Amino acid sequence: MRKPMLFVIAALVASFILGQVTLVRAAGKSHDITTQVVSVDLEKKTITFKNDKGENQTAPVMGKAAESFKTLKAGDKVVLTCTDNEKGEHQGISAIKLVVGY
Repeated sequence: MRKPMLFVIAALVASFILGQVTLVRAAGKSHDITTQVVSVDLEKKTITFKNDKGENQTAPVMGKAAESFKTLKAGDKVVLTCTDNEKGEHQGISAIKLVVGY
């Protein structure tokens, strides 16, 4: 009775671990960008910022970054952690850090 139970427990643990790895892989890649805030839309939960080319880009604010973004205003210099899909396109902002004393 013990051996079948151990096998079942081991299988459950393995499936849980593999499931977590798949979730992390599905989340895509992320990168940081130091930029300037152009505008913040609290209702739509989006932030518009200057991208690497100096053009305005709008992206949704996701997860824990939503708390940080409530205090931002146009002109603030920030480090944004952008989560990208497999094609390298921004899916959203997952973290925001205000750059102090620029």
